[in-house]
Amino acid sequence: MPRVKRGTTHVKKRRKLLAKTKGYKWGRKKLIKVAKTAVLKAGVHAYTDRRRKKRTSRALWQIKISAFVKSHDLSYSKFIDLLKKANVEVDRKILADLAVNHPAALENLLKKVKK
Repeated sequence: MPRVKRGTTHVKKRRKLLAKTKGYKWGRKKLIKVAKTAVLKAGVHAYTDRRRKKRTSRALWQIKISAFVKSHDLSYSKFIDLLKKANVEVDRKILADLAVNHPAALENLLKKVKK
């Protein structure tokens, strides 16, 4: 069997790896061994942070809704309970957007739910 030289493949693989580490500090951007672990860890952090992003977004929505509802002498939990009892299926993301950008619309919803 003829001998296979893998120089180009090897170089391409390393070049691709180092392209991913562009902008990193110190040896993490230019040393292959260190760059490999840096890319691996970056991928892990990216994965977990994509999930964490959803948690922090929901927490922010709750804070925005709570701030609006408190100005109308009601607690967040009671407001959500009133929405559920009135069978209003509006998610927290939309409620938070209404609280910030269209407070009059949310005020109308609040009045409707209180009845």
